[in-house]
This record gives sequence, structure tokens and C-alpha cells, in this order.
Amino acid sequence: MALQRDFSTILIERDRIAQRVHELGHEIVRDLRMSGVNLDDPQAPASRVVIIAVMTGAIVFVADLIREMPVKLHIELVAVSSYPGTSVESKGVKMKTALPSDLADSHVLLIDDILDSGQTLQALIGLIQQQRPASLRTCVLLRKPGKAKIDVRADYVGFDIPDEFVVGYGLDYDGLYRNFPAIAVLRR
Repeated sequence: MALQRDFSTILIERDRIAQRVHELGHEIVRDLRMSGVNLDDPQAPASRVVIIAVMTGAIVFVADLIREMPVKLHIELVAVSSYPGTSVESKGVKMKTALPSDLADSHVLLIDDILDSGQTLQALIGLIQQQRPASLRTCVLLRKPGKAKIDVRADYVGFDIPDEFVVGYGLDYDGLYRNFPAIAVLRR
């Protein structure tokens, strides 16, 4: 593939991602059921499950993850920017779209592509909690342990990775490489 010339290494192959996404989907559903959520009837009191996907980086991950969750759920999208253009370091959180305003008493799963500085998750968690959801869980495909400058954690993590700038499987550099099916380190 011509894209591979731009990468110094492939960190996580496509098959490993697929296997881990399968496992995450089943872990999330199991945990929701164990916490008493009626996943078969979203109209039952406090049984509404809402996925909030952070766009655009999480688009591929969310698409694959929800197919591993055979339950009734709602999907909402929120656009947030923290790596504008050719930046390889977070420049802070900028909300591009508003959060849905009907999250009270819902079981919310916030899904993002990567936990890096922690700023995006922290900002979104705070805004979601203001609406008093029945529960709030977070899921990220990738986490850079020790990188977060603030105390924020993800309930579900696909993979821990080194502190490298990565692309593929939805993650981009200046809008490119989202379509690469694996996680790769961009050549400097």
C-alpha cells in the first residue's frame, strides 16, 4: 500500500484491532447488564443507552464497536478539535458541535479515539455530568500511559501505546490516513 511509505512502523495490525474491538464490545455489554440496565427495552426507566462518539477520529472505532454490541442504543455525535491541521501536540479542546441535551437518566458511553493529554475526555465528562446521566462510562481505542497532564481515566481501553504520533483506523494527520486499517507511527 502506497500509504505505508509514510510510516516508520505499524504499531497495531488490523487483525489485533478487530479482536480487541470484539472483546471491548462484549465487556461493555456485560458491564451494563451487570449494573442492572435493561438492554432489551430502552423505554424502561433508566434503561436508555446513549453512545456519544467523538468525531472525527473515533468514527472507524465506533462503527466497528457498536456492531459488537447487539443491544438497543442511541448514537450521538460530538465534534471536538484538539489537533488542528498539521499539529502533532494537543492545542486544547475546541467544541465544534454541541452535546445532545437529553442525557438525564441515560446510561452514556463516551467513545474517543485516543487518551493523550486527557483534555478532551475531561471537558466532555464535565459537560455530560452536568446533565445527570444514570451512568457515564468512557472508552478509548488508544491510551498513552503517563502522558495525561490531568487526572482522567478511561473505563475501557483498547491498547496502551508509546508516546508517538499515530495515524490510521480513524486517526489522522492533517485530515489524511484515517482510512489506513491499522495503527501506524507517522514518519517524521
